[in-house]
Amino acid sequence: MDPRSLTPALRALRLCLHLLMAGLLVLAALRSESAAGVAAAALTGAVYAAGSLLPSVRESWRAAAVWLGAVCAAWILLLWSTPDALWVAFPLYFLQLHLLPVRWSLPAVGLTAGAAILSYVRHGAPITPGVFIGPLLGAAVAVATVLGYQALYRESERRRRLIEELISTRAELAAAERNAGTLAERERLAREIHDTLAQGLSSIQLLLRAAERALPEGSPAAGHIEEARRAAQDNLAEARRFVRALSPPDLEHGSLAGALERLCETAGPDGPRVRFSMSGAPAELPTPYEVALLRIAQSALANTVRHASASRAEITLSFMGGSVALDVVDDGAGFEPGAVRPSSEGGFGLPAMRSRAESLGGAFTVESAPGQGTAVAVTLPLPAAPLPAGADA
Repeated sequence: MDPRSLTPALRALRLCLHLLMAGLLVLAALRSESAAGVAAAALTGAVYAAGSLLPSVRESWRAAAVWLGAVCAAWILLLWSTPDALWVAFPLYFLQLHLLPVRWSLPAVGLTAGAAILSYVRHGAPITPGVFIGPLLGAAVAVATVLGYQALYRESERRRRLIEELISTRAELAAAERNAGTLAERERLAREIHDTLAQGLSSIQLLLRAAERALPEGSPAAGHIEEARRAAQDNLAEARRFVRALSPPDLEHGSLAGALERLCETAGPDGPRVRFSMSGAPAELPTPYEVALLRIAQSALANTVRHASASRAEITLSFMGGSVALDVVDDGAGFEPGAVRPSSEGGFGLPAMRSRAESLGGAFTVESAPGQGTAVAVTLPLPAAPLPAGADA
């Protein structure tokens, strides 16, 4: 394990393991009755210290396995010299469980416990239950401690990742809500400017034009009325520029027909094949009309992709003299329109589409039946075309 990734608690535990190993080796050397035992203790300590300093041991379990093999070989020599070396088995358990995969660490712990027991018996100690219980109990405690810690660590990591995902999702939702709020406010301002300021300026211009005609020829007020009419005309043009600037991004760089055609490309490779068509002579629509028709088309197509399991869908924009119509038709599963109720999973699309259409004085209809596809149709009456700038009233 990279020391930089250790928490203070793990650093303290690692230090305690090093001190335990050093203390037990010193104890085995002091209680050894031969120079060979002291030399074996020194060799075991040197091999252990070398591995603790090598980066490869912390980065690769294969390198760790080689190092552990060398430490255990030196420890076997120490076991051969003094029975007190069996206590070194306890820190070895933790090393094996920490550095090796489970399929290798558990057999290694068992062999280490067996070697400690055999060494104790070899040196002539009386065979008692404690000879077996001590090393085996130590091995069981080490296994339970390390495996329990690893399980807790995995659970902690899972929760950490879950918290990170929740934080990321919350940030995305907040950004989406801010974006939706911004778009809604832009649409509201565009409607307000168009329905109040722009219409008022247009009416003022027409009234001034009528007043100009009603004046007797050569009246000194004619010049002032002409200036006022031109000021109203300029401000009307400015108001219309504001409305265009506040229109949805989908309408900023093209017409409603272009936005609907681009919408057909958003169904994705797994969605239905969507085709756009237009009939009639295109007429310039007020921004609120374009916004409403585009939003209704987006909502209807989203329902088709999400719920209808359709293979084909068609969006049609029709200009019919005094009205404009939008139809979204698919060949999907269909449903009973009267049975749709708002739920926690959605279901507010149709009421929202109907509300948009009716707010502009239009009509909204849905025709569908199970297994027979769905047709959504909205018809909006075209407003009276304003007189062009400079035209007679």
